[in-house]
Amino acid sequence: MNELAEAAEFKGVDSELANAEYLFMSSHCGIRGNGIFEQLLLPVKSGDKSHQWILGGKDGDSDNDFFHHKLRAAFQRARQAGIANPIAIGAIPFDQTQPAEITIPCSYEIFSRSLRIKPFIAVKTKQGECKSPRLLHQKSLPEKQRFKQAVKQIIANFSLSDIRKAVLSRMLELELDGPVCLNTFFSRLVALNPSAYHFRFPLSSGAQLIGASPELLLRRQGAQVYTNPLAGSAKRQGDTAMDKKVSENLTESAKDAYEHRLVIEDIRAQLTPLCSELSIPDSPQLMQTSTMWHLSTPICGTLANPDMTVLQLACRLHPTPALCGFPTEAAQKLIQLVEPFDRGMFGGIVGWCDAQGNGEWAVAIRCGLFSGRRVQLFAGAGIVADSDPESEWQETQAKLKTMLNALGVDADMETDGEKADVIGEGNVRANKNNSGEIARAARKPLDTRSEVSA
Repeated sequence: MNELAEAAEFKGVDSELANAEYLFMSSHCGIRGNGIFEQLLLPVKSGDKSHQWILGGKDGDSDNDFFHHKLRAAFQRARQAGIANPIAIGAIPFDQTQPAEITIPCSYEIFSRSLRIKPFIAVKTKQGECKSPRLLHQKSLPEKQRFKQAVKQIIANFSLSDIRKAVLSRMLELELDGPVCLNTFFSRLVALNPSAYHFRFPLSSGAQLIGASPELLLRRQGAQVYTNPLAGSAKRQGDTAMDKKVSENLTESAKDAYEHRLVIEDIRAQLTPLCSELSIPDSPQLMQTSTMWHLSTPICGTLANPDMTVLQLACRLHPTPALCGFPTEAAQKLIQLVEPFDRGMFGGIVGWCDAQGNGEWAVAIRCGLFSGRRVQLFAGAGIVADSDPESEWQETQAKLKTMLNALGVDADMETDGEKADVIGEGNVRANKNNSGEIARAARKPLDTRSEVSA
């Protein structure tokens, strides 16, 4: 058996993980999975064209057929073990050539979030209500000046390549004086963001991925599919009149309208050949969260091939220009050059699907990784030609507030990251570019035209 096939074998799980819990909630429904019957810890895509025959099985097959074949086989084993209608729940990373973490739980329940939310967000523990931990140290990767330098680098590349948008992200590392009480934190996150897509998944690393995403990538029910991309954002204000003015400015912003249009047209191009009917509004509408205004376009369609599963289609759409850029492949290469850390699950997708192909997947934003006293939070901003580096930094600041408010931590996010370097580097999968290479890259635009045309 070759190495790739060995890596793709399913992982059986021993009894000590029987109490693992997976939670995903939306306005459509909630899913709570308990225990681990089986896990798929393998990439959706190979990332190597020479391995097409291994993954697809036949010439011309898409390179993610192998992943979905493994998932179908796992569903079959679950049915044989007595799980009548098994589901898969978990996360797929931003880079689909990295391992996904998909779990078939031993049991699960589907519930209405509006009716059943309280039992799943209990704020009490055996010791009583948890207090917010105190912040000891923080570090931004990249820190402010390097982030702004990276924005300029990306804009410089627009004139030398076919790239029109790239999403630049940053990570805020926190070290606290004690572990986070995750039940309390999750309850606050839900209470502060009641309309979000809430998720809480244990990962194989031992960390927990927790978030409250505002963005639906895809929902499928029978032949009907829905997506709601967001692009173009503005920070909300405490004053009602100012907040209204900010929302009005967002709807009138040519820069944000252009950023949003790139996303919608790419999704239109992806879905049109797959749908017998497709409805896309002519203009976006406003969506609000507790901290942000967003331009939003709800899209619905009817699949031409009703056998296509929600996860197959979600993996085709992911990553959209809302989280990566446009064109996708070239923007992703630029991101890998400029960003000083590996996104991992940030900017990926989280959700669930059943054996009939129905399910719901949200974009993994407004989220973080929690491991004891250490927390990693993430935020990004879409960069187009008219972007202002300071404004893009402030946008990431505002987006980080979703998680910081729920944590009850007052982080001074303007602090220079170089002054708070006590966070362990072992918690971050470093990008192949070190800081010196990033600085040089920011002075030298990347010509990706040949890569795009190829």
